[in-house]
Amino acid sequence: MNERANPLPPEDYAEPRCLLGGEWYGAAPPVAAIPQRRVAEKLDEYMSRRDYAGAERHLLYWLEEATLGGDLRGELFLCNELVGHYRKSAKREEAFQYAERALALLDGLDFSGGVSAGTTLVNAATAYSAFGEHERALALFTRARAIYEADTDTKPQLLGGLYNNMATVCAALGRYAEALALYERAMAQMALVPNGTLEQAVTCLNMADAVAAEQGADAPRVAELLDRAYALLHDGSVPRDGYYAFVCEKCAPGFAHYRRDAAAEELARAAKAIYERA
Repeated sequence: MNERANPLPPEDYAEPRCLLGGEWYGAAPPVAAIPQRRVAEKLDEYMSRRDYAGAERHLLYWLEEATLGGDLRGELFLCNELVGHYRKSAKREEAFQYAERALALLDGLDFSGGVSAGTTLVNAATAYSAFGEHERALALFTRARAIYEADTDTKPQLLGGLYNNMATVCAALGRYAEALALYERAMAQMALVPNGTLEQAVTCLNMADAVAAEQGADAPRVAELLDRAYALLHDGSVPRDGYYAFVCEKCAPGFAHYRRDAAAEELARAAKAIYERA
């Protein structure tokens, strides 16, 4: 067998560059940009296998490389990825640590008022929301909304994600009318996105929660939204890949909460089958 056929990535064996090993004296070293696309592709591989420890090791390795190489944009990219990673793994302090670091990095970059800044604001706000810091999250979402809506080139998936997450915060604060209006905006934006069906399903479940909180779990609209979410998850055009498995796993508890146990078990089985094939 050719041992070079599948070489280990450097983060699995190499130490990051040492700060004392630079070659420049009396002047700032040139920026050594990390390969963001390759880093993202490798991260996707880890996540498709549910290798969360590997994903964390991968991100931290490249964050150190970006920092030592003076690559602020790469550092911001990795901090954003780490915020999401720690949010999904329920590590509050780590998520907040990298959210604050990402927000601080915006001040040193030349796109502090652009869409990239909006994405960082949304990412940090989503982490704060996940851990109950709703007022803080809403302030960041409001800043991001102003950026996104002012730029006519903002992609629908970015607006859809913003509206959905901002609506969830509004619902948590008891501002149900605002929440439902934002969820409708999210649905409209994700309808414009190729394969945006899964995000629409998640939004339907979020809307059901908002309606149930205001009107009770037996409200007719709750049942309608659950039916719609189920239909969207079973749309034949949706690829049955790792992301589909992630969404199924995410949605299953929502159906169980509303005593739709058969649907919840079906989604959990579908996710498990995809992960086992990976």
